[in-house]
Amino acid sequence: MHSIPLPAVMHPLSLSASSRFLSQKLLIPSSFFSNFKTTHQRFDKNFTKVPIIIRNCTSPPVSAKPSSQIRRSRAKKLEPDEKLQALRELFSKPGIGIDAYIIPSQDAHQSEFIAECYMRRTYISGFTGSAGTAVVTKEKAALWTDGRYFLQAEKQLNSNWILMRAGNPGVPTTSEWLNDVLAPGAKVGVDPFLFSFDAAEELKEAIAKKNHKLVYLYNPNLVDEIWKGSRPIPPNKPIRIHELKYAGVDVASKLSFLRSELLDTFSSAIIVSMLDEIAWLLNLRGGDVPHSPVMYAYLIVEVDGAKLFVDNSKVTPEVLNHLKNAGVELKPYDTILSEIESLAAKGAELWFDTSSVNAAIVNTYKSACDRHFEIHASDRKGNLRNGSNDQSWGPSGVYRASPISLAKAVKNSAELEGMHNSHLRDAAALAEFWVWLEEEIDKDVKLTEVDVADKLLEFRSKQAGFIDTSFDTISGSGANGAIIHYKPEPESCSVVDPKKLFLLDSGAQYVDGTTDITRTVHFGEPTAREKECFTRVLQGHIALDQAVFPENTPGFVLDAFARSSLWKIGLDYRHGTGHGVGAALNVHEGPQSISFRYGNMTPLQKGMIVSNEPGYYEDHAFGIRIENLLCVKQVDTPNRYGGIEYLGFEKLTYVPVQTKLVDLSLLSVGEVDWLNNYHAQVWEKASAHQPIFCAFTIAQINHRDLQVSPLLDGSAREWLWNNTRPLVKQ
Repeated sequence: MHSIPLPAVMHPLSLSASSRFLSQKLLIPSSFFSNFKTTHQRFDKNFTKVPIIIRNCTSPPVSAKPSSQIRRSRAKKLEPDEKLQALRELFSKPGIGIDAYIIPSQDAHQSEFIAECYMRRTYISGFTGSAGTAVVTKEKAALWTDGRYFLQAEKQLNSNWILMRAGNPGVPTTSEWLNDVLAPGAKVGVDPFLFSFDAAEELKEAIAKKNHKLVYLYNPNLVDEIWKGSRPIPPNKPIRIHELKYAGVDVASKLSFLRSELLDTFSSAIIVSMLDEIAWLLNLRGGDVPHSPVMYAYLIVEVDGAKLFVDNSKVTPEVLNHLKNAGVELKPYDTILSEIESLAAKGAELWFDTSSVNAAIVNTYKSACDRHFEIHASDRKGNLRNGSNDQSWGPSGVYRASPISLAKAVKNSAELEGMHNSHLRDAAALAEFWVWLEEEIDKDVKLTEVDVADKLLEFRSKQAGFIDTSFDTISGSGANGAIIHYKPEPESCSVVDPKKLFLLDSGAQYVDGTTDITRTVHFGEPTAREKECFTRVLQGHIALDQAVFPENTPGFVLDAFARSSLWKIGLDYRHGTGHGVGAALNVHEGPQSISFRYGNMTPLQKGMIVSNEPGYYEDHAFGIRIENLLCVKQVDTPNRYGGIEYLGFEKLTYVPVQTKLVDLSLLSVGEVDWLNNYHAQVWEKASAHQPIFCAFTIAQINHRDLQVSPLLDGSAREWLWNNTRPLVKQ
């Protein structure tokens, strides 16, 4: 499953900014492969308003018009929109007084997947994609999203909304658009809980060019104000312990590591707001967010203690005892700001990762520090008159990346074992599923895209340790496969057409691991063009899988491996090639990624897990994607230039690639060997799938009764055998 690279996922305003990388020249210094540090860069806009020409495999060129031209062709007559009207009426109320309001996709923790009660951008706009930013002025409404969601947004937005196709020529950023449509000196309102501090500062700086002012509206959130009684209640599912045999490292050791980092940076405490970081650090899992086993909480870790800010009703007696043993005190979730103020008043130097900690928390600390400064100003003046050179002016904060992010990304042996085991169980479920689907298609049974997704869930739910899907299953037949993050809905989805390509991107959360896999198949006879496009995607997949690279190499360096075969005939895809994956955690995690957006300088390290998912999508026609998960491993090379290690990848996913779609004439002998070797491994591992008895309690897996996996039945084994036979290049 695709994601934007981490900075864009956690940065509400960077959808448009991050996609501007295509217009930049890449300059690589001579010290490129040494001493990398994770950085966040900003890029200037440099677009020209010309059509993009994309050449198809065997068809005439396809012309993609600039978004500005597409927008002008939209219907001019506006539909009534009661939500927008109600929101605009709030702009002029006392204590608000704004000219525009920005509604990002995120919750207060900058999460990609969020609880339904926090889906404010979805509520106000009707657009259900996971990434996007809505901006409403007194007269206009616009929504920015990236290339994964262009087609979906076209369908879901009504005529009141302007669709801003981020990254396309002629499309302004959110701040550029505000500067253009608002009169100088306007006030732009935001909920500071929903913006990282970095995002808010970037926005403030950008709109100041037209003397606009950024206004923080802490309470209420304006969308919540009009949502009122129909708004879903906040989640309240119990927290569970992630057992040590899966976590690999106990909480005390993780906290000890973090406290050593605090001492090294002369920090008093660190504020942790990313939900997966909290879950990983405390060896806890929750059920507050769909598809992600996390709970809504904040965590403050001090040198001599820790406080977890969470709804106490979610804490079971077992979890309470687990936290007490780790020296973690419980506090109400909504008291985080008062605790920040209290720490600042005591002179605490707090560590913030400003790319993820929200602006409300950081600004509360800064304001409290300013008050601390004013209160003690007279004392400092007295010291100076007495000849003292006292420079202790109170706390100022430590602003740098969270050390938890990288520690979590590098999996330990227990986490890797859990990932391997869960992927084998997942492969067994998929083998049984594909047998069922092909048999139903052969019998001319009419199945909708939702029927297929539901049946896959049924097969997965029989596997030991299954908890949930890791994201909404993308089940797309024909043209729907071209909608990169398509979500079929019962009332509008298509029937699976055996004469068209079918794309299935799915994943699961198991108690010991997280899976994510995409396969594209054809149930009839694919055209020569479909086969060529599929084969070129496969060539990119193989090239990345076989990559060997020196340590300290960031993921963006490898992105071109996956695109080069498509580039040769003028094709490409509008998403990154790989994202990080958590171990029984979020299916999208950072800081690593493999993407053409080269601002992420995080080097790939041994033990990291990434996806390998090149694709090709032709709007209103078909979509192709092939995805496996890979683990970064050390590779023994004949030479070690510079005395450093060289790295490569180990596969975690073992499900056949449909060879019917492969044009053997395009593959080299080495690529055919790769496919045959991969299928030999699939047969060896998946066909030998044995029952795995897991002694989990019902409470540990959200009250779901575990079922022991049976051996693959005869039809599934036969399907595996037929789909893993070696190919011979003539």
